[in-house]
Amino acid sequence: MHGPHPALTAVRFAGIELRNRFALAPMTRVSATEDGRATPEMAEYYAAFAEGGFGLLITEGTYTDTAFSQGYLHQPGITDKAQAAAWRPVVDRAHAAGARVVLQLMHAGAVAQGNRFCDRAVGPSAVRPLGEQLTKYRGGGRWPVPLEMTRRQIAEAVQGFADAAVRARDAGFDGVEIHAANGYLLDQFLTPYTNLRTDEYGGDTEGRSRLVREVTTEVKGATGPGFTVGVRFSQGKINNPSWRWPGGDADAGAVFSAAAAAGADYLHLAGSGRDWPAHGPTLPGLARTVTGLPVIANGGLHQDAVARRLLDERHADVLAVGTGALANPDLPRRVAADEAPAPFDPGLLDPLATLANARSHANA
Repeated sequence: MHGPHPALTAVRFAGIELRNRFALAPMTRVSATEDGRATPEMAEYYAAFAEGGFGLLITEGTYTDTAFSQGYLHQPGITDKAQAAAWRPVVDRAHAAGARVVLQLMHAGAVAQGNRFCDRAVGPSAVRPLGEQLTKYRGGGRWPVPLEMTRRQIAEAVQGFADAAVRARDAGFDGVEIHAANGYLLDQFLTPYTNLRTDEYGGDTEGRSRLVREVTTEVKGATGPGFTVGVRFSQGKINNPSWRWPGGDADAGAVFSAAAAAGADYLHLAGSGRDWPAHGPTLPGLARTVTGLPVIANGGLHQDAVARRLLDERHADVLAVGTGALANPDLPRRVAADEAPAPFDPGLLDPLATLANARSHANA
């Protein structure tokens, strides 16, 4: 016995009252309708985590416009009234079970592999993404070379984030999270090998972080006071998980500071167990120190010792759990009862990371 788990304490996080510090990490499930509406099955999926005791739910990445933002077939969107209305049961079920819920806003950029609005992807530069498309999200083969975004297309993407955030606010979400991680569009602008631009959106870290600043500023301005806006960062990417910022802590601090200066209410740092060592500094801790903002840490946090360290030593304020939550939708209740969590079964996400596959696998 280690005593009460620090994640079980209530907290006011970035303006949101949470019953505990356990968050559901955003996970792509590609289970919306073909035209991007959330489904009753999705409402049931998210409700299970709320009913299982999670304090905060962060949704899967949701596309923001009807141009280039969609990344996957059957990805949910929030580009119009119908898509926004379809999210309402998700919000209502989560709130009814005592959880708060944040919508993650995502533009896939160059790593789009399924977009019903257009057949070309865009990115900061015409650089083919590394590796191959993700079969678990219905992709296959190499990514095509994207079009280099024009200033007008960049402005349209920024406006898409802002408009989507307003729809999320009006649908009852407690906040939005801007997805600037995992190799998607905003991260492509941050990354030197995918951003070869020579204009104000390229060059040094300040130039490469300009788009993150613009999106954050516009989202904050559009949604107004009292609505929470977070930004998620990572070093690794869906198609290059081992990549790290070449400038180390200096790069990290510059990126974190850019989001904070633009008005972000919290930062969400995605990593892995090896990113949160048993001793010494961590990236979530650096984010907290540099910006003074509350921080969510994600990656390997189903490991009790890691989770306790990040909270006890104040590296992070909230822990986001992904595969550990899929295996244990009632994880907070298990922790409170000092019950061992069930191990994660990779079959839940193979061959497709869909809710239907998970159900059929569980029933097999």
